[in-house]
Amino acid sequence: LLVESGGGLVQPGDSLRLSCAASGRPFTNYAMAWFRQVLGKEREFVATIGRSGVHTVYADFVKGRFTISRDNTKNTVSLQMNNLKPEDTAVYYCAAAAYYTGSINANTYDYWGQGTQVTVSS
Repeated sequence: LLVESGGGLVQPGDSLRLSCAASGRPFTNYAMAWFRQVLGKEREFVATIGRSGVHTVYADFVKGRFTISRDNTKNTVSLQMNNLKPEDTAVYYCAAAAYYTGSINANTYDYWGQGTQVTVSS
């Protein structure tokens, strides 16, 4: 089970930190990722982190602004989002992959959270 939190309404340039709490299965068995989706569009890769927390991959549009991290002692993965832009507005989803590391393909992720809304607007 994956449960996201931390979404909300912020202004351009603000920061927001999303968290995803995992339960039910050994957390370190999974690479974790964040995706986002705007209504009417396909789900879009944002960032992923390997099982140990060392290997990370980011979408080009978030490099230098977003940071993904995980705490294997607390079974959580986070997404620190800085310098938010209106185009970052979306529902953000946490995902877990049992067999892949570093994948940007949503089809390789086995479990998904319910999503948390992030709205960036002045």
